[in-house]
Amino acid sequence: MSWFEKLACVVATAFALVAAPVCAQTWPTHPIKFIVAAPAGSSIDVLARTIGDKLKDRLGQPVVVENRPAAGGTAATDFVAKSAPDGYTMLMSFNGPLAFGPHLYSKLPYDPQKDLLAVVITSSQPNVLAVTASLQARSVKELVEYAKANPGRLSYASVGNGSSSHLTMELLKSVASIDIVHVPFNGSPPAVTATIQGETQLMFAVMQPLQVQIQAGKLRALAVTTAKRFPLLPDLPTIAESGYRGFEALAWNGVLVAAGTPRPIVDRLNVEINAVLKDAGVKGSLNAQGFELVGGSPEDFAALIKNESAKWAPVIVKTGAKID
Repeated sequence: MSWFEKLACVVATAFALVAAPVCAQTWPTHPIKFIVAAPAGSSIDVLARTIGDKLKDRLGQPVVVENRPAAGGTAATDFVAKSAPDGYTMLMSFNGPLAFGPHLYSKLPYDPQKDLLAVVITSSQPNVLAVTASLQARSVKELVEYAKANPGRLSYASVGNGSSSHLTMELLKSVASIDIVHVPFNGSPPAVTATIQGETQLMFAVMQPLQVQIQAGKLRALAVTTAKRFPLLPDLPTIAESGYRGFEALAWNGVLVAAGTPRPIVDRLNVEINAVLKDAGVKGSLNAQGFELVGGSPEDFAALIKNESAKWAPVIVKTGAKID
């Protein structure tokens, strides 16, 4: 390397060290794009739009929600991973593309732990096991008995390949030794519709897209997937207490940005989104829909992604779930 090239490197490094804090101090100066790894009307879309609506007031710039639900959320996650690391493109993603994907796909176009920076966990809640109203099963025990007596006859909807909705049912199939056919959909709205209409007979999903249909009697909730009863749904038994000790599968999601985004911007987003999650009106509205809001530091979210990836890797191998 010539002396001129060395000097250029020194100048470039010094400029980057000075420019990042200056950029962060003035950020944001124009609208922020909020990419959602799920379709409009899905649970995390509702969450993203609620947060974005409050965030625009706190940041003084519009927050424009854009849904990119293709490929089980991996397309949106990849899009943000490859976006400019300037804080103007945020991602709302979930455990499928972030923790399960590396073990489900033979090759992902991004590394969740290297190409993205965690900002904050937004919510974590159980999946609810729901069946179509015409199915006679009124408990996990009765459902398993029916499935064993009719192998391959039942089908289940999921909100997409590689989602918590998908893998939670695969785990139940494995521990209960039952044969149920998987029918993946592009998000919760079509998956719920298929189950209501009897095209599929059961599904796991978070409470938000199921709640109205359960209240209307079109779906029947049988159990939740927390280790202990979920405070927001205290009357529903857990899968664990229904005969499958140790069964736990949470659906979680959060906000991320591209790796390389200046830390002051990440910290600002973290502070503002935590404040939104603690807002009494936001909390009351989302709790009523079955969301358990979390919050915390960027490090908390990064640790969750890492730990959940390690936890589910052997489960995925055991169930044989693969997407190519």
